[in-house]
Formats: sequence, C-alpha cells, structure tokens
Amino acid sequence: MPSPSTPVRPDPGAFARRVRSRETVVGYWVVLDAPPATERIARIGYDYVAIDAQHGLLDYRGVLTGLLAVDAGGSAGVVRVAANDPTAIGQALDAGARGLIVPLVNSAADAAAAVAAAKYPPFGVRSYGPMRSGLRIGPVPAEADEQTAVLAMIETAAGLAAVEEIAATPGLDGLYVGPSDLAINIGGAYPGDPAVKADFDAALERVLAAAAGAGIAAGIHTPHGSVARERLAEGWTFVTVASDVVHLETIARDHLGTARGEQR
Repeated sequence: MPSPSTPVRPDPGAFARRVRSRETVVGYWVVLDAPPATERIARIGYDYVAIDAQHGLLDYRGVLTGLLAVDAGGSAGVVRVAANDPTAIGQALDAGARGLIVPLVNSAADAAAAVAAAKYPPFGVRSYGPMRSGLRIGPVPAEADEQTAVLAMIETAAGLAAVEEIAATPGLDGLYVGPSDLAINIGGAYPGDPAVKADFDAALERVLAAAAGAGIAAGIHTPHGSVARERLAEGWTFVTVASDVVHLETIARDHLGTARGEQR
C-alpha cells in the first residue's frame, strides 16, 4: 500500500497503449485558454482532450495550464504542436502531453523527424528536461518513450501521396487527418466543398488503408458527435470532436433563437 504522502497516479501509459492497440478513443478539441472550462470538459468522459498549440488561441503557458486542467479532470492530455520541430515537440512532452499530433507531415522523412523529436536517445533526439512530465509520465527516458503516442497529420496533397511510406515509419503510432486542410489541398474551394467530395472520400479511404496496412491507429478530426460516430463505423479508431469555441458559439446562437422564438 502506498503511504499517505505518496500520490496515486493513473496508469501513465494507458492512453498510448490504447492508441497502439487500435482501440476506439474519442476526444475533444480545445482552442481557448480557459483552464476551468477545459477541466470541466475533461470530466465529461472523453478519452482525451487535445490542446491546439498550432491554431489555438493560447501560448505555451496556455498549453501547460490546459494540460494541468485536463489531468485534474481525469482525461488524457494531447497536444497538437505548433510545428514539426524538436523544440515545440519537446516542450509539449515536458509539459505532460501523453500524445502528440504533429502537423504538416508531408513525407516519410518528416514523419521520422517527428518521431525522433519525441523520443530520447538512442532512438531520437529529445532533450532531457521533464519539468512537469516527470510527475506524470517519466522520468526514465525509455518509459517516457513507451508512455507517449505520436501521430502524424495527413492534411496536404504531398502527405496523401506519401501516406503509405509515412504510415510505415518506425515508432509512429498513428495517422491523423486534418479534413479542412486536406479538402483544400486536393482542390476544394473551402472545407467541405461538395465539388471534391468524391476525391475527398477516396483520400480518406487511402489513409484508412495505409494505417491498417501498417497496423497503426487511424485518426480524424470531426465537427460533431454524429460525424464522429460515422467515422468510427467506417473503421477510424481515433476521433476528435471539435471544438470548445465552435460549440460555445453554436449553443449561444441556439439559445438566442429559442429566446426570440425564431424558427430553426
């Protein structure tokens, strides 16, 4: 039995193992620097909450406090890092991220660079300085490598063209589709453009097949729960429902319409 002064930690590697086992995991997307709201979201029951450091409205301190809030809420904290860069990736991991979503992975070399940035030597180049993550994940390098998941975003025409090679990258745990950018990159005038629906659906099938062929997770961003359910039925294993700012606006608009008796 642990002593009264010894904190009891949840299994730090559970999230990464679930991703690698291609179990179904459902998460939520956060772009606002609002830790109390993020903590409430993390208490709902999502398997993970992703903090968006690329397009989100927060800086590094916001990522750090967001991860604190997610941990307090009992979910697994994931970070979409600002760039495929060792500093950005290392900072997210040092802050306690249990998973990384790395944007703009256009080649197998890009994927290998992302994995290397997330792993300690001899498997990678991550610098040792687990300021907060040592409380949750590390601090032994080999354990930290095992307990964190790395996903490469497929969101460009180049990434799609190389998706099979990207999926085969040693140490990569999954692919993650950014549907808005992918739609634009294959010729759409805007996200969800029906003019490219056939090409977009074919692109998703190719990503799914590449992930399945490599035995890694297949993840995708979705706008709401019904689409997330459809994607899971298609074979995606890792889906995110987005996002706090969009849902805040949607609910506020709905309540305003109800108050004014407007037809919807």
